[in-house]
Amino acid sequence: MDGENTLVEDTLGSDNLDDDFEPWNAESDPSLPRDRYIDRELSWLAFNQRVLELAEDPKLPLLERTNFLAIFANNLDEFFMVRVAGLKRRIMTGLAVPTNTGKAPADVLADVSAKAHELQLRHARAFQQIGQELREKGITLASWDELTEDERAPLRELYQKQIFAVLMPLAVDPAHPFPYISGLSLNLAVRVRNTKTKKEQFARLKVPTVLPRFIRIDGGGSDRVRYILLEDLIANQLDELFAGMEVVEHHIFRVTRNEDVEIDEDETENLIQALEKELLRRRFGPPIRLEVTEDMDPVTLDLLVRELDITEQEIYRLPAPLDLRGLFDLGRIDRPELKYPPHVPVTAAQLQPSEPNAKPDIFAALRRQDVLVHHPYESFATSVQAFLEQAARDPNVLAIKQTLYRTSGDSPIVEALIDAAEAGKQVLALVEIKARFDEQNNIEWARKLEKSGVHVVYGLVGLKTHCKLALVIRQEGGQLKHYSHVGTGNYNPKTSRVYEDLGLFTSDDQVGKDLTRLFNELSGYAIEKKFKRLLVAPLHLRKGLLKAIAQETKNALAGKPAGIRIKVNSMVDEAIIDALYQASRAGVPIDIWVRGICGIKPGQEGYSENIRVRSILGRYLEHSRIFSFENNGDPLMYIGSADMMHRNLDRRIEALVRLTKPEHISELTELFDLAMSDETSSWSLESDGSWARHSVDESGAPLVDLQNRLMYQISHRPRSATRL
Repeated sequence: MDGENTLVEDTLGSDNLDDDFEPWNAESDPSLPRDRYIDRELSWLAFNQRVLELAEDPKLPLLERTNFLAIFANNLDEFFMVRVAGLKRRIMTGLAVPTNTGKAPADVLADVSAKAHELQLRHARAFQQIGQELREKGITLASWDELTEDERAPLRELYQKQIFAVLMPLAVDPAHPFPYISGLSLNLAVRVRNTKTKKEQFARLKVPTVLPRFIRIDGGGSDRVRYILLEDLIANQLDELFAGMEVVEHHIFRVTRNEDVEIDEDETENLIQALEKELLRRRFGPPIRLEVTEDMDPVTLDLLVRELDITEQEIYRLPAPLDLRGLFDLGRIDRPELKYPPHVPVTAAQLQPSEPNAKPDIFAALRRQDVLVHHPYESFATSVQAFLEQAARDPNVLAIKQTLYRTSGDSPIVEALIDAAEAGKQVLALVEIKARFDEQNNIEWARKLEKSGVHVVYGLVGLKTHCKLALVIRQEGGQLKHYSHVGTGNYNPKTSRVYEDLGLFTSDDQVGKDLTRLFNELSGYAIEKKFKRLLVAPLHLRKGLLKAIAQETKNALAGKPAGIRIKVNSMVDEAIIDALYQASRAGVPIDIWVRGICGIKPGQEGYSENIRVRSILGRYLEHSRIFSFENNGDPLMYIGSADMMHRNLDRRIEALVRLTKPEHISELTELFDLAMSDETSSWSLESDGSWARHSVDESGAPLVDLQNRLMYQISHRPRSATRL
């Protein structure tokens, strides 16, 4: 597939573009400077810095700020396990070719390390500030030293009854080699001295993950809660754990390992078995980061560095506590006044029954009109979930076909597919078991689907299936009718409450035929070369987008209306970026709305003066992808699953669907207008590559919060509303 070079005539529709106009080839234009990209690793760290800035913002609810601290920590862990690990692997294997910014991987690694050290210290300081503010609100994370003897007594009893027996101290001596330290585990490094021989020895004690990290201290009252960290409680009972020995030093440490999974699919017949073996190997990846408390003594640190084979660059000395992912637990405290106001998603107006007491009928609604849903403002349960559950129950439904990339273990989506299969319907589930960090979960529910009679397919060799597609085939009046859903987000009821996504429901026969062809390609041996309303990677998507960008360039040069607007999670693909630079040179106004990584340098004289880049982070994770082209007054607009990254365009099955209803195009145009407005709170990517936050106006008043505005607008739509 990757070698396909033919430009498919129906990729964008021959009625909208000049088919004889070839996309500009960036490599043939020497006028673009070599330093025209922002390094993707540093751009990712800048994204996580924006998350940290939300945690630091005193205008946000306190427990939400605590949650952003946990998100920052979790993000950074994954960054080290995948991106930093990849850099180190390239350096060690000799594949250290320069990056697209011209830097050697070793230099990039040094830059990343310096920035990561800076951000982790800033993160720790933010926690100290938030900890003080939590204490003022009656939520205290106390240390053992702060407790009275009356408060310590019940904790000692708890330790004896529920913790002591679970602990496993591991000695290090000639008979006991240094133990394996699992990735992301929290550990105590303990040095003890034999009271008779005076000889010092080392032991490692893992903090059990099966026990709660935050332990409630009794006596706080209903509006005041106090906690002690599990590791703090354990650390102050070491005399009992090492009875007869003198505890000389104890310190907390944590190791991050390379946990990226690599599978050679061409060499294995059973992908699931190979993946399970690789997941086991993941636990034993090489260390890439050592976090230690800043008070760790040199003797203990030297031992850890030597045994783990860690470099000075990989050591992160931080104030306690380590592993602030645990702050997710504090975010669950029942203090509504310290959180965002509750938001209940509404049912999309077009999916509501015409009569107040009537039963919703998704198929009847879709026969009337296409429906564009916007999660989490509009309900996933009463749209996507209801669509599949109704299909499972409906005796006239003959088949259901769906892609599944990530979903929850107790997902009603999975249950609906099982119910449909058990009812005798043909059900196909294309499961991507290589979804990073969800591999084991996906294996488990894929096997559950297989046992119920669902036809489970694991995608194409060498390509992850990332598209979000569902197709229902229904018998109506002696004919087969297609009902389709193409989305930007996973079929996951849990994440749908916090991920911002779009989804198109349609009974359009052409979309149904496109999905039928695509599913045949994914489950069988068909090699499909024609889609009418879809852009599909890896065969067509890159070429289709480059063709659309080139057409805007041509239109601008001819004095015709032109414009490009793109909303993605990541923008790093060099060919797409260079095409956008060329369009900017031609005078095309370009708006890029990106959540995370962005390799574009806006505002550069001679090639990117017409490019604006904005980023919006907030209560919900901006996740939808939108591609909009002015097209000489006849707008082309797509939504779908693809980011502008090499993997999405060349190594994944992705799908974009073209919107055709004027009201849908108008709605997303207004969404872009709001996002790019100077009156909306956002971050702007500056010409020097830095991000500047704009959250207040000149008088200090808060700018418009896009997500709050959408919550209000969508929840106040009348039942009979038609999208305008």
